[in-house]
Amino acid sequence: MFASRLSRRTVLAGTAAAAAIAALPPLEGHAQAADDVTAPTYRWRNAVIGGTGFITGVLFHPSVRGLAYARTDIGGAYRWDDRAARWIPLIDHLGWDDWNLLGVEAMAVDPAHPDRLYLALGTYAQSWAGNGAVLRSDDRGATWARTDLGVKLGANEDGRGMGERLLVDPRDSDTLWLGTRHDGLLKSTDRGATWAAVSGFPGVPSASGQGVTLLVAAGRTLYAGWGDGDGSSANLFRTADGERWEAVPGQPTGVSAKVPVRAAYDGHARELYVSYADAPGPNGQSDGSVHKLGTATGTWTDVTPVVPGGSDAFGYGGVAVDARRAGTVVVSTNNRWADVDTLFRTTDGGRSWTSLKDAAVFDVSETPYLKWGDDKPKFGWWIQAVAVDPYDSRHIVYGTGATLYGTRDLTHWAPWIRGLEEASVVQLVSPPVGEAHLLSGSRDIGVMYHERLTASPARGMATNPVFGSATGLAQAAGRPAYVVRTGWGDHGNGAYSNDGGRTWAPFAAQPSIAHDAPGPIAASADGGVLLWSFVHWDGTKYPAHRSDDNGTTWTEISSFPKGATPVADPADPTLFYAYDTDTGKVLASTDSGRTFTERASGLPSGDSQFKLVAAPGRSGDLWLSAKENGLYRSTDGGATFSKVDSCRASYTLGFGKAADGADFPAIYQVGSTEAVTAVYRSDDGAKSWVRINDDRHQWGWIGETIVGDPRVYGRVYLATNGRGIQYGEPV
Repeated sequence: MFASRLSRRTVLAGTAAAAAIAALPPLEGHAQAADDVTAPTYRWRNAVIGGTGFITGVLFHPSVRGLAYARTDIGGAYRWDDRAARWIPLIDHLGWDDWNLLGVEAMAVDPAHPDRLYLALGTYAQSWAGNGAVLRSDDRGATWARTDLGVKLGANEDGRGMGERLLVDPRDSDTLWLGTRHDGLLKSTDRGATWAAVSGFPGVPSASGQGVTLLVAAGRTLYAGWGDGDGSSANLFRTADGERWEAVPGQPTGVSAKVPVRAAYDGHARELYVSYADAPGPNGQSDGSVHKLGTATGTWTDVTPVVPGGSDAFGYGGVAVDARRAGTVVVSTNNRWADVDTLFRTTDGGRSWTSLKDAAVFDVSETPYLKWGDDKPKFGWWIQAVAVDPYDSRHIVYGTGATLYGTRDLTHWAPWIRGLEEASVVQLVSPPVGEAHLLSGSRDIGVMYHERLTASPARGMATNPVFGSATGLAQAAGRPAYVVRTGWGDHGNGAYSNDGGRTWAPFAAQPSIAHDAPGPIAASADGGVLLWSFVHWDGTKYPAHRSDDNGTTWTEISSFPKGATPVADPADPTLFYAYDTDTGKVLASTDSGRTFTERASGLPSGDSQFKLVAAPGRSGDLWLSAKENGLYRSTDGGATFSKVDSCRASYTLGFGKAADGADFPAIYQVGSTEAVTAVYRSDDGAKSWVRINDDRHQWGWIGETIVGDPRVYGRVYLATNGRGIQYGEPV
């Protein structure tokens, strides 16, 4: 979550070529390098976890039964395929240079043209992020035309769970409206191909506010929420003709109605329901309300659910109306931590409400991690996306910070998440032996043991302790049953496993700094020594520590560069390495990590994302991915490095099983040999490379980690920042 810091823009219109993008296959994809007919054909799929990220919006199509769309804060948009009973990712074609477009700020459908879909994309509105874009499709997201905007959007910033900021005008399908955070209201009269600022809109843009929070049609009248008020000024505007905007008379004021979060129109009763909070959310809300406006009479009514007792304050988030039954509405609480968020449902226009949480029965067998280490799943948190199926009044869905739940009877709930994968993955290990071919570590959901790649891990998140986010994951190369992990835990920030990651036990002790700054960890080849580095989330670096008794005691290593990632030699248990990204120096230890001395110097420096990796089965064979500076290799334990001529850039690199007849493991990397940043494989020790993904399968930013399977030639696991774990195999 980031607070926006942008100056007001004066140039708000943008245009781009409307070139179509090839359709994505529904379940899997094939990769073929366009410039190399000998390149291998690959099939790409998700290693299944199920959800794991913030579902910020859900939209049933009002005119087509079984058609729905979902948006996420960092992991793209999806279409529900009712026949296949799964979500289909729609923007995996966005590549490295477009990483900022994987966050979906808003989406819109056209009731009069069921195949039309619009997405407003842009993850961050910060100065270092690119501008937003609008994608438009005539075939439900199979192909796209794109318009680059002159403004920034913020799908992963505060307010990302607000109502849809994108709307097709009900009076004219060629007219679209787009609400921005810092640049006011935009309008397009050519179906999103070009955009211009709306003059006369009452909201005054600011460099740090929320701007337009929602757009909704109530009949032929359009309403826009405004998130920059102080609780006493107008924050809901309307236009009856698309030209003149005015503040809605009589609207609620006060702290509980400071920010309009979402709105939904009951066409039968001619009533507009609006949820409010005192802050944009998803965090930080402590007050809120629900009001309805009789659009024919202009009468406002406070219909906030009465919540008995309770020990915490909260706001309101999602609101959805039943298209089949007048006066039937569902709203969600948000940021209600102690008493847990809920959905309230009314069938009498808000005179009385029933909490759906009270009778809820959950089945999370398809995604066991949702038990969060307990025996019972939680109702959820960050509930701002709520929808009622217009063709089935009892089919209600709501998004959380981890999944999308659905019910068909108002009582029994299960994840409605198949095909939707949004993990932000930071660690991958593929063991050489054992049941699981993959261990993973992610932000928000910790570490998982993947018995199968086609089903969510049966044990869910690793427990004892449970991690919110993983910071380190390492396996002893010569003793693969021994695995260690670090992260932000509920009972300690480090743990070990003696059965390859199936079960875990916490370290008996941890350095005091581990409580605030758990960082990466390494295990010696025989598992006898651990090196744990410490980096606070704000970037502050601390001295690393060493343990030679499985985490019972720890000793500071003064000669280890602060914040560096420790690397264990895979063949010699006495050897460790570290790359100091601040100075461009490689250090090594020959005494099992007790002391480190400088070896190579003069290497690229200044970027903490440079990565040092040791080739498996060899002592002293080190590879350095230095991003745009290229790829470097040392075969003498870091004493000297040579630049690999075949690479222009290297962002992350890993190894897998060697090809038949090859004398070196297969190498996989995210990088570029010439101009295109993509996923590559080399079978000849980096002398040559072939691209193994294609333009339909790029997944935005993929520079965190990559690893090949040591048991299956050609199989590679790729961490993404919002599209989970992708794995590819030759076809």
